[in-house]
Amino acid sequence: MVFRTRPAGYRRRMQKIAVIANRRKSLGGGLDELRRLLAAEGVAPPIWYEVDKSRKAPKQVAKALKQKADLVLVWGGDGMVQRCADVLAGTGTPVGILPAGTANLLAGNLGIPQELEAALKIALHGPRRRIDLGRLNKEHFAVMAGVGFDAAMISDADRDLKDRIGRLAYVWTGLRHVGDKAVGVRVRVDGHKWYAGKATCVLLGNVGTITGGIHVFDGAEPDDGRLGVGVATAEGALQWARTMARITMDRSEASPFVEVTRGRRIEMRFAKPMVYELDGGERGRAKRIKAKIVPGALLVATGDPARQ
Repeated sequence: MVFRTRPAGYRRRMQKIAVIANRRKSLGGGLDELRRLLAAEGVAPPIWYEVDKSRKAPKQVAKALKQKADLVLVWGGDGMVQRCADVLAGTGTPVGILPAGTANLLAGNLGIPQELEAALKIALHGPRRRIDLGRLNKEHFAVMAGVGFDAAMISDADRDLKDRIGRLAYVWTGLRHVGDKAVGVRVRVDGHKWYAGKATCVLLGNVGTITGGIHVFDGAEPDDGRLGVGVATAEGALQWARTMARITMDRSEASPFVEVTRGRRIEMRFAKPMVYELDGGERGRAKRIKAKIVPGALLVATGDPARQ
């Protein structure tokens, strides 16, 4: 990837850059290295906020917006990006992602590498792309929302476990839930009944690649104005193994335990309250869930120079 070179001592026309960082996350040489790289780019000392939990980030983003930040750099994983994007949605203020988390799915789908200097170059100089966000229960998400198996797996993969073993945390906790029983659910897409029956998992995806690097929603792009909708009916280790193998080797629709569609408005009604998650963060339980796509809600620096 090639970026325009800047003369020595060049100062960006941007007046203010804000850094919102989860101090528990690491990337490259850490936050001290980020400060050094920003100074080397000729960036004035940024507005700087550190938090120890992603749920504390929205207040700091709001403060940065009040100070009229021209660019918000988010240091953390998908959960941190989601919390920040929820505040930045519709503001027009661009975000640069510094992927310091466990999965970093949004960064991966946007071509942003897990290497600090390269990611920062993209954030400062890469092309801006307007992407869609999903909105579920009044909260935005950038990658995916999940109900059932996926959410239970993520709920069990607590912060300490992810810090110790990284992505393997999802494999470990997933094994605990392969025996979960299917639950009755009705799914309406764009006002029409699409699915009625039992399911162990319902996924909504704004991108093609989700948890574990699995490509579920073929052809999905984060700016196509629709959400992917997937229902899984697999129960037990054997059916889940067959499902994952088929998805990995073929299209997700090829699995007899998966149904997939796309839509702008999704309504789900479950037979009992189910745990759900947004971008890797548990949000509790619900029996009825409504979601929709919010086109072009977030302006983000992307590693794909073909996208302007």
